[in-house]
Amino acid sequence: MITGQQLINGQWVQGEAGQYQAVNPATAAFIEPVMSYASKAQVQQAVAAAAAAAPVFAATTLKQRAEFLELCAEEIMALGDALPERVAQETGYPKARAEGERARTVNQLRLFASSIRSGEYLNIRIDTALPDRQPLPRPDLRYTNQPIGPVVVFGASNFPLAFSVAGGDTAAALAAGCPVIVKGHNSHPGTCELVAHALHKAVQKSSLPAGVFSLIMGAGREVGAELVVAPEVKAVGFTGSLAGGMALFQLANNRPEPIPVFAEMGSVNPVVLLPEALEQNAEAIAAGFVGSLTLGVGQFCVNPGVAVAIQSPALDRFCRAASAALAKVPAGVMLNEGIAAAYQKGTAHLSAQTGVELVGSGEAVGDKAGFCTQAKLFKVTAEAFLANPHLQEEVFGHVSVLVSCADQAQLLAVVRALKGQLTGTVQATAAELATQTELISLLRQKVGRLVVNNFPTGVEVCDAMMHGGPFPAATDARFTSVGTASIARFVRPICFQNYPPELLPPELQNANPWRVPRLVNGVKTSAAVDA
Repeated sequence: MITGQQLINGQWVQGEAGQYQAVNPATAAFIEPVMSYASKAQVQQAVAAAAAAAPVFAATTLKQRAEFLELCAEEIMALGDALPERVAQETGYPKARAEGERARTVNQLRLFASSIRSGEYLNIRIDTALPDRQPLPRPDLRYTNQPIGPVVVFGASNFPLAFSVAGGDTAAALAAGCPVIVKGHNSHPGTCELVAHALHKAVQKSSLPAGVFSLIMGAGREVGAELVVAPEVKAVGFTGSLAGGMALFQLANNRPEPIPVFAEMGSVNPVVLLPEALEQNAEAIAAGFVGSLTLGVGQFCVNPGVAVAIQSPALDRFCRAASAALAKVPAGVMLNEGIAAAYQKGTAHLSAQTGVELVGSGEAVGDKAGFCTQAKLFKVTAEAFLANPHLQEEVFGHVSVLVSCADQAQLLAVVRALKGQLTGTVQATAAELATQTELISLLRQKVGRLVVNNFPTGVEVCDAMMHGGPFPAATDARFTSVGTASIARFVRPICFQNYPPELLPPELQNANPWRVPRLVNGVKTSAAVDA
């Protein structure tokens, strides 16, 4: 049962700052029930509860936290069909897509549970005392990672499950031992509430403090700002627009005590099409490119928004094939009215730029109901692209710009001019890839994930994934927001020097009761340390 309430300190309460209703983007009709917005006082209550829960949650064992994450996954699955049905209603996604995203979300929780059981993320280092060392003795030094404190997570519009209430940021923060306050996305509040019910049950069944998890909904940016500036909050996770991410980043850095904002933001994810690959495979590459471009109506942060190639007959074949493939793509439902309007404005702005021409487009919107838009592929010369910074700006949705270059030098100049990106893709034969050392070197400086002979859409949740990149793709290029390495965002190191052995945290004790891997005097081992 969806009530439209907030979850604050373990209690479901009516928001005190107004009401609203979600809208079905496929029909533009309002969805029941009426939802509520939290007040400033309620935000402060959620923050205070998280702060009170922080030391208790931080003291839980790896096993306890792993079991809690697994219970979160079980409770999400226990929601049954009500969850994917509500996702479909609030996003316009097919139910099958919602079911797939639910599977990704629960598997992600289980992966994090398995990861923290191993204790690898603690990165434990022990250098035992050397009292007889000359000219000076060495003290006993022991290093581990500990939870950073309460974390605020902003739900994303395009992934109502995997990047929302129980998504990657939440899973990583909970795995690290940090209480989480989620600011749900107003496009899918019912979905947020359902998942929050599941996490609330997991908190209760695990006998954890109520403040370990709260859900807040808010109008405009006021609630989000209130959360970020709260002194008790120690980190922020965000997935969304460059403007939104930078607003939070600036708020956090203007606090008396600045805190990290791990924001994944704008990216056009360039795809470089090399000549031999196009000559051999232009039509197949075009089919794959259009499939990636239009997947989920292009509403992915790794959507290929720019392609770069050297002008040739093979590139002309690519354009013809891409145009033909696009013509078969139906008009797609976008996530909300604002996103659809921004897409229409962005594509109109692109088409009005000097030198831009239309290569192809999807089926017209016609009389379709809801927030529907038409896929588009534009083309521009390298000279025009390099002269116009607006052509590098992300337009969220199923649109891309193909940059046609006169030669290899111009192709490299275009890549060199690109800003930081989540991904960079190269379509190449093995022989030509081996000769592209300068191109690969440039891309390695620009992107977080380098893709070869594949396409960027589809972000695997695993130990090896990097989902981040140099600014403006993310606020900190050193971290990923997907995969088990993302836990590192929500811990901080602490070193104990000459600390009484019996008072050390379990993972640093000589006996190593948790049997976690540790670097002891330069040797990786899970064995006990000789006293």
